Amino acid sequence: MNRNSTRRAFLGTLTAGGIGAAALGVSTVSGTTAAQEAASTNVASAEKTAAPTLDASKVRFCLNTGTILSYNLPLMEELKIARAAGYRSVEIWLMRLQAYSDDYSPAKLAELRKWLDGEGMRVEGGIGFASWIVDDAKRRADGLEQLKREAEALAAIGCACIAAPASGANEKIPVDAVAERYRAVLELCEPIGVKPLLEVWGASATLGKLSDALAICAETGRSDAALLLDAYHLYRGGNSFASLNLVSGKAQPIFHMNDYPGTPEREKLNDSDRVFPGDGVAPLREILATLFANGFDGALSLELFNPNYRKEMSPLEQAKVGLEKMRALFV
Repeated sequence: MNRNSTRRAFLGTLTAGGIGAAALGVSTVSGTTAAQEAASTNVASAEKTAAPTLDASKVRFCLNTGTILSYNLPLMEELKIARAAGYRSVEIWLMRLQAYSDDYSPAKLAELRKWLDGEGMRVEGGIGFASWIVDDAKRRADGLEQLKREAEALAAIGCACIAAPASGANEKIPVDAVAERYRAVLELCEPIGVKPLLEVWGASATLGKLSDALAICAETGRSDAALLLDAYHLYRGGNSFASLNLVSGKAQPIFHMNDYPGTPEREKLNDSDRVFPGDGVAPLREILATLFANGFDGALSLELFNPNYRKEMSPLEQAKVGLEKMRALFV
């Protein structure tokens, strides 16, 4: 297909809620870079003071179980902790689901679906690391097969989304090539009923930039292309938070919630530096205001990997504090 006609076909879907739909013209987050926005704690504090009031009445607060992954608990224990902490939504890691279900046994998946329904809980998404994006054709084919099995397992428990990060892409892969591969993932998952979310990883050479992720989605020519973003990865990748004005909320079924400190400098940050929402310097209220102004009605999912929290508190305490910190952004 001609690339320009592909772009036109995709852009023609924007008014139906694709990426960029209602977002153009919205200016909730200023046009400064992420680095400028977090240049100092004082600046960040001033921004937060001036932030608009947010309405939490329709928010689905979610626990990404990666937040308590280091406690090495089985899936059912993670889910019970989430429920006890006050969550009704979770993102689960596929390795935990695979272990629980004896390699995705239909009977075990049905058992889990029954438990979730009985507890009034919803699985918003699955976190996996299939190698769908890599250059090596054999590894990519294996990755697609893995992703298909994972998506089928998630569908069996009522989950509608699966993360599609740049797992295994250690070198920069051209946008056109990634778009072709992401299109294949979308086509693979469409009949299953699970949406793959193109995940921005700040340190990734291939998917560290929101501009590249938007271009990839546009190049697929598909209106079901969608993103998985968070403040940490956007900042770590040197992105401007003003770019979120170009992303329809409807193209973000899940937004990962975390924060980052003012030091060390951006390029030296890693996943373990993430802190509870509101405890860092990210302009989270402005970010959330932009999301909701652009039609976001998805899940806000706590995702942290801070080893200090494991030393300081139990998994239940960490889950509870995270929920309290997210709710506090809406006060």
